[in-house]
Amino acid sequence: MNTGALLFHCFLYLDYLLVLILISSVFVETLDKCFRNVCELDIVFNYNKLHTILDEIIFGGQVLETSSTEVMKANEEISRLEAASNSITLVPKTVSGWRSR
Repeated sequence: MNTGALLFHCFLYLDYLLVLILISSVFVETLDKCFRNVCELDIVFNYNKLHTILDEIIFGGQVLETSSTEVMKANEEISRLEAASNSITLVPKTVSGWRSR
């Protein structure tokens, strides 16, 4: 038995109701792909990823992307770049590492 997740989200009412429905649908689909059956705890503990996904869909009040697969590609690329930048250490962890510089 496959049960769907129930996720509540709130948007301001806009003149273009179909655009609002499309954006919210893409947002929820992308969250579901990213977290595999998303729940509220995923949002609470991964708010930075949530903001990254939302920034790929809407930025500066403009709709940028309406394809959840394209949003996921961009999100994976950003995650890969963040992981690469976190692996770079500017300060050596040991004194011997400092002397070898």
